[in-house]
Amino acid sequence: MMRHWRFWWNILIVSSQYNPPRFVELIMLILAMTMLALWGLTDKWPYLGLSLSYVVGSSTSILVGETIAPSINHRVMQVVAVLGLIISFLIFQFILY
Repeated sequence: MMRHWRFWWNILIVSSQYNPPRFVELIMLILAMTMLALWGLTDKWPYLGLSLSYVVGSSTSILVGETIAPSINHRVMQVVAVLGLIISFLIFQFILY
């Protein structure tokens, strides 16, 4: 059992050292999904707001990263990031009105 956890811990360490911005984006998206699940269970609006904030931050980071150093599939990443921003801003507007 300990080997299993050590294996995943080593993968986490290596991935955070190999590409730190992508690692932070991944963590932000995992937190966004967690907050969205909590909002679905509790129906409390702060969870939705925090989830959307994480999506906006991660999408912005992806767009900036792809502008500075494009990856192999930069078009797909840019489209997904822009869709995340559009959906987040539309939901923010829905919440405020």
